[in-house]
Amino acid sequence: MSWSKRDQSILWHPYTQMKTADAPRTIVRAKGCTLFTETGDALLDGISSWWVNLHGHSHPEITHRVSEQLANLEHVLFAGFTHPPAIELAEGILRKLPANQTHVFYSDNGSTSIEIAVKMALQFWSNHGIHQKVRIVALEGGYHGDTFGAMSVSNRSAFTRPFEPYLFQVDRIPAPLKGVEQRSIEALEKLLSTGTVAVFIFEPLVQGAGGMRFLSAEALSLQVALCRRHEVLTVADEAMTGFFRTGKFWACDSLTEKPDLFCIAKGLSGGTTPLAMTTCTDAIFEAFLSDERSKALFHGHSFTANPVGCAAGLASLALLESTECQARIQVLSRSQKAFSRQMREEFPLLQNPRALGTLFAAEFPATEPGYLDPLGPKLYHQFLEKGVLLRPLGNTVYLMPPYCVTGEELERFYDAIRSAARHFAQKPRKGTAG
Repeated sequence: MSWSKRDQSILWHPYTQMKTADAPRTIVRAKGCTLFTETGDALLDGISSWWVNLHGHSHPEITHRVSEQLANLEHVLFAGFTHPPAIELAEGILRKLPANQTHVFYSDNGSTSIEIAVKMALQFWSNHGIHQKVRIVALEGGYHGDTFGAMSVSNRSAFTRPFEPYLFQVDRIPAPLKGVEQRSIEALEKLLSTGTVAVFIFEPLVQGAGGMRFLSAEALSLQVALCRRHEVLTVADEAMTGFFRTGKFWACDSLTEKPDLFCIAKGLSGGTTPLAMTTCTDAIFEAFLSDERSKALFHGHSFTANPVGCAAGLASLALLESTECQARIQVLSRSQKAFSRQMREEFPLLQNPRALGTLFAAEFPATEPGYLDPLGPKLYHQFLEKGVLLRPLGNTVYLMPPYCVTGEELERFYDAIRSAARHFAQKPRKGTAG
């Protein structure tokens, strides 16, 4: 029996309607941008395996570092113990973060890093004896994960609908999209003036799962400044936007005002193992220092700061800092901008072809709003037929490949998107059915 058949008899896959889904493709090995199936087919990975893979699959330097770590220490509990990879990776990431970030709390994925940030922010005020600051403000269209706290601060959507009676209340303001910046700023200021807001959470520059929506850096900077003026904590969800995805190391590097907490995941281990961080300022860390044990942050996981994941993160960080990787990022960014301009000119029915850093995105003509637009699966299958893995968000097609992508591989992605645009986003010729 094939691996795929064995899978179908016992496994339940994410974001998948198992009754109607095709049999999953079995990947038996991968190298660079290429995934190899059990039948010998090759697929180019254009979404970095859900935005996690920075340098390409099975990168030899990461593999070597992980192998060395496994031979010495695979895991140890992180309560009352530590190990060099966790310390070195935290030091390395803090050097890249704004100077106000001074402490690191490890976890295992983006959703969990959000849960921790929200708990830190709320308990910060509780530990200070300030009990009126209880409200959370988030942006419309945001997505922060699938655990209950992360769903609560995310936009209501198909992802959250069955659970809405159980999610906690969050105040939402318009996202500072182009043309909406002032309305977003004024809505936040009105809420802040009540004196009851504890924390404001946002995705800097790009709302990822919400449709790769680009936000104003200037408006976000003003909003962070407003929060500081009203003594409200701010959380930047950099799970997707970090590690040069938007052109700079962090999306928040484009903001003039720096948030109080950062949530870091996905690319942190270079796509090798689950690993995440929540980082914070001295003021937040010190609010938990007390002779009372009850004021500690009671949060943790069995695999907190896993040494193998931290070792992978150290190797990935070294690769990111290399001259070769920086050059590749610059070439990819220029290519994405050029492709965006080309698509805008060639396919006027495409909505807002755009590029930022290493990311390209565009909306195809939709039949219904949101993630459940039936066009998404049609596009997905057409891309697979072209030998590329691109997984649309509803009618939003995006390309976010690993940094090792070659010019030839990029052209294959671009050809696949052009082909889809000719099929789904071009006016019918005169005399043909619409």
